[in-house]
Amino acid sequence: MIARFKDLCLDATDPLALGAFWARMLDADVADAGDDDTRVDPRSARSNAESIWVNKVPEPRVGKTRVHLDLRLADADPAALLAAGARLVREPGGEATWWVLVDPEGNEFCAFAAREGTRPGPFELVVDSTDPLAQAIWWAGVVGGTVEDESTHAGVTGAAGFPWDHWVFAGVPEPKTVKNRLHWDVDLVDPEPTALIAAGATLLREPLDAARWWWVLADPEGNEFCAFPPRPIG
Repeated sequence: MIARFKDLCLDATDPLALGAFWARMLDADVADAGDDDTRVDPRSARSNAESIWVNKVPEPRVGKTRVHLDLRLADADPAALLAAGARLVREPGGEATWWVLVDPEGNEFCAFAAREGTRPGPFELVVDSTDPLAQAIWWAGVVGGTVEDESTHAGVTGAAGFPWDHWVFAGVPEPKTVKNRLHWDVDLVDPEPTALIAAGATLLREPLDAARWWWVLADPEGNEFCAFPPRPIG
């Protein structure tokens, strides 16, 4: 294992508004993270997930959303999500038993009907991939866990630090062409990302200064992620 999954970061032109929306979606709290950023904090009584950081960027969203969350609903339909400000893109149909929605900045996410024995909220992180199995194997090599190979997708379960049930790599024909609006962070086991780069990650940016002390890298299909030095113990 080279690293542990840390949290998610979502680009936004209006972090306060988008953070407030996702706090409503996830029954979470929203906090000022400084520098025009916000943070969506799960309520510990009902979730073990890390925070979602909503970071201000100047550019609007373009292109298809290649990284998204799947949510389990509390009810049989997404009426509550629509009332909170989500927009419906697609109803369930055929083999697709879920609703596709978008947030106020156009980021897609999927909603699944309530099911006995499950609780509402995120249960999967989904990443579009031209080679899902290779991606799942690569990330399992980084954060541990078990690889599951299906006909149209592959996944990782039990990854270190991963707060949801499944990390899914879904097969798509088109390669990534623009920066992801949603990315994940990892905590390194070692002080520097040498092992990550040796494993096949591409270094995009060194730490900029004492306030921005993380590395920006990309996985074999170009998905950006940030790597942080090990967290202090205690």
